[in-house]
Amino acid sequence: MSAISVLFAMGIGGAIGWWLGSLIGTFTAVLLSGIGTGVGVYLMRKIIKNATG
Repeated sequence: MSAISVLFAMGIGGAIGWWLGSLIGTFTAVLLSGIGTGVGVYLMRKIIKNATG
């Protein structure tokens, strides 16, 4: 279940990064999408770790 949650967080983080970056340009969208994906993974793993003890 945790792997599915991480994949979901990757998608959400990447989409938010792409949306924010596309306001500036395509290169910025790609860059922020990658950063958003990483942030999504980090936050979800932290949430899972805190939830499971």
